[in-house]
Amino acid sequence: MGKTISCSVLLGLVSCFCLQFGTALDTITPSKSIKDPEFIISQNGIFRLGFFSLANSSNRYLGILYHQISVQTVVWVANRNRPLKDSSGILNISDDGNLVVLNGKTEILWSSNVTNTAPNATTAQLSDLGNLVLSNGDDAGSSLWESFQHPCNVFLQTMKIGVDIKTGRKVELKSWKSIDDPSDGNFSLGFEHFNIPELVIRKDNQLYFRTGPWNGNIFIGIVYMYTVNFDGFDVVADNPQQPYYITYEYSNDFRLIYYELDSQGKFIERRWDADKGNWINRYPSHESDCDVYGICGAFGICDSSKRPICSCLKGFKPRNAEEWSRGNWSSGCFRNTPLQCQRDNNNGSGAGQGDDEFLEMQMMKVPTFPYRSLIVNGDCKDECMKNCSCVAYAYDDGIGCMLWSGDLVDVKKLSSLGVDLYIRLPSSELDKGKSRKVIVITTAIAGIVVITISALFLWCRMAKHKGRNKKQKEVKHQICSENIGENSIGVKLQQLPIFNFEELATATNNFNHAEKLGQGGFGPVYKGTLDDGKEIAVKRLSKASVQGLEEFMNEMAVISKLQHRNLVRLFGCCVEGEEKMLVYEYMPNKSLDAFLFG
Repeated sequence: MGKTISCSVLLGLVSCFCLQFGTALDTITPSKSIKDPEFIISQNGIFRLGFFSLANSSNRYLGILYHQISVQTVVWVANRNRPLKDSSGILNISDDGNLVVLNGKTEILWSSNVTNTAPNATTAQLSDLGNLVLSNGDDAGSSLWESFQHPCNVFLQTMKIGVDIKTGRKVELKSWKSIDDPSDGNFSLGFEHFNIPELVIRKDNQLYFRTGPWNGNIFIGIVYMYTVNFDGFDVVADNPQQPYYITYEYSNDFRLIYYELDSQGKFIERRWDADKGNWINRYPSHESDCDVYGICGAFGICDSSKRPICSCLKGFKPRNAEEWSRGNWSSGCFRNTPLQCQRDNNNGSGAGQGDDEFLEMQMMKVPTFPYRSLIVNGDCKDECMKNCSCVAYAYDDGIGCMLWSGDLVDVKKLSSLGVDLYIRLPSSELDKGKSRKVIVITTAIAGIVVITISALFLWCRMAKHKGRNKKQKEVKHQICSENIGENSIGVKLQQLPIFNFEELATATNNFNHAEKLGQGGFGPVYKGTLDDGKEIAVKRLSKASVQGLEEFMNEMAVISKLQHRNLVRLFGCCVEGEEKMLVYEYMPNKSLDAFLFG
């Protein structure tokens, strides 16, 4: 019981079934039943009807499955709430002309439960669309019962989800309790007319998700419907006194596509990928917590890109601030200030338009329960303004004007596209926003001015520094070219680094007397430390010295030429204006003459 049947055994059973039942492989009659593990197959082999078990259960069910794919895929279950406990199940047409599932004790676990005037002529046929149809040839060939009118959790092509106004009968999906339990779960999916048709998911009979209104081509609250081709879908809801429904149909090349309401309440498209050998899930109804109906309460707005995701609409504040601080937004928001038209009415001044205005909110999923008006776009605002109970409006080319009164619930900011929603507010609330906008703009301008001035100052400083370096290079070039010529000493001088005056002044603590090492005919010598920690001796040409540029150049030439490990090294020079300095290696143990003559 509940064991997997090999392909060879199944083929053998199919062969026996063919011999027993003749060529009608897709049909059940009063004299031809199905006994577990037998099954029938639709004409082109797309679906089969038979008994099956789920992965982690020994229970047996009678259902419709895809036949030609390797992964067991159930699309309809007859006895979902009353499973068989063994493999004794039988599906047949009873004496009263109903399809029934019996156990080994001949107890009825499931029945089509219809009134049949010609039970002996009754047949049940499985179509290539996955629809099991019970008929008796009467009533101009119309069916007595169809599995498409009693779906489980799967929406197949040509199936119609909707409501028959005259009979009050609803056709809706019902989720499984879990992936291994097909009994009724907590979620249902139906097509609600409201004032404008929408697909809705309910959890325990309470609204859980809505698609937004249908505009003739798409549901305007679903972002991907604006960009993905859903040409196969069709909605019939023109006459509120006639049945309204949603259906879809693709070409034969797209038979292996269906939609499922899973046990978690998500409505998803499932498409067979032959290369991967599995179903690929696409376009889930729920992509974030903002898709849960009314999560932010009345006059709240949900934006999944922000944290927290819920906030009050402009001009509103939380009804229960403490709950909001804990992340419970269900209590919603209320107005900071009553509408001007409400105050006018309370003061007895009539239902005038007052000083109310409208706040534009772009890329929105509109609130639930809009009232539809056939007036043109330009008149939507005037239509809403005339009625003080009108708190918002929006416009869509396929729908026309949508107006709201009462609470605004399930407002969502979309990542793109959507429609523009206009919220009615007292002008004082919009003025507050304008004042804040002015402050922001003023602050931004002031910041730009400060940055511009700072950049200008920095540019001037850099230009000055660049000019000074250029001058140093020119002086060095002049010294080397005029007095040294093209000899090897000139080449060495060209390689000497140039120090600027500020750098040497910093190194010697502004030529502090405490840093002075000695005095010669050329001028004083100071000890210094560069930024990298290197110690130097700076010989500064005294303004009173008789030595001039020629002597300065001679010393540079001689020291540059006489490089030896026992002689002090010349690191570079500085020439700025009247300042001329030579930068030597610092001798911490004094010079040789201190030991020879000291």
